[in-house]
Amino acid sequence: MKNKFNILIVDDISENIKLAITILKNEDYNFSYALDGKSALEILKVKPFDLILLDVMMPDVNGFELCEMIKKRSTLKDIPIIFVTAVIEKEKIQYGFELGAVDYVTKPYNSGELRARVANHLELYHYRKMLKFKNKELEHDMEVEKNRHLEELELAQKEIIYILSELMASDSGETAEHVKRVANISREFAMLDGSLDEQQINTIYLASLLHDIGKVLIDNSILHKRAKLTDEEFEIMKEHPTFALKILSRSKSELIKAAATIAYEHHENWDGTGYPKGLKGEEIHIYGRIVAIADVLDALTHKRSYKDGWSFESAAEYIIEASGKKFDPNLIKLFQENLDVFKSLIESENEYI
Repeated sequence: MKNKFNILIVDDISENIKLAITILKNEDYNFSYALDGKSALEILKVKPFDLILLDVMMPDVNGFELCEMIKKRSTLKDIPIIFVTAVIEKEKIQYGFELGAVDYVTKPYNSGELRARVANHLELYHYRKMLKFKNKELEHDMEVEKNRHLEELELAQKEIIYILSELMASDSGETAEHVKRVANISREFAMLDGSLDEQQINTIYLASLLHDIGKVLIDNSILHKRAKLTDEEFEIMKEHPTFALKILSRSKSELIKAAATIAYEHHENWDGTGYPKGLKGEEIHIYGRIVAIADVLDALTHKRSYKDGWSFESAAEYIIEASGKKFDPNLIKLFQENLDVFKSLIESENEYI
């Protein structure tokens, strides 16, 4: 069924309104009318219109003033307004167009002219509404497609991180289980901290998988050495955060940028004695502070080629004693309050949770 057009006629003389309705009488038109500007505004609040025929010369609020009021309202400003006037003055016509009117018709009405102008502007308004609707549909479709691409990109980034972490674990002297446990412990710290939102918690979980990626550029004779490193070898090992930054810092991905921050800062100490830059306190990113504890906790409690694993209790005691020195005291407080949770994560050999 074809939709009807709603037309509002505003004129302080009722005979003029009746005449306009008689001339425009059409099964496709619904008419409403108002005898003054105030009544017109009340009608416009409750009913949508496709066109307004507006008399210029009215008492109290004239047509120009009413037009200005209408155009200031976001819900009404697009309705086409045709001014009706008995006096043609060039300056007033120009002023009406500046206010936002689309046309003028003169009184007394020329029937053919009135019908034609009204029909043309209704058709144009209808076309513009359809175009606007189509544009909104197109924008929606584009937004859906954009979100789909972003989801695919995010998934690809996650897969790349998983792959890189597996490669790193196979060639860096670490185990894949260590990398996964550090990720799970880091996520637990991030959730307990309370200052990070869900997205940041997920970011630190994924990005922490690459915390030691810089070790892939360290010589295997050092990485896989079955004895304590010499001072010279340890200085070489300390280069791995800088190597990681070089590997990851060129990426524009927020996830990879977070991984670069973690890899570069997770050996910094709260008291400023860490490396590579000697950052202190909150100069160290919260991601780096969290992963620092997770990395040490898991490294202490698991066997390596050069040492046996400690008990969780011994490792926890060492970490707690390093509060305010090596580690963020606020995070250590959370650790102390949730020892059972962290012990279960350390003892877990599960895949990614």
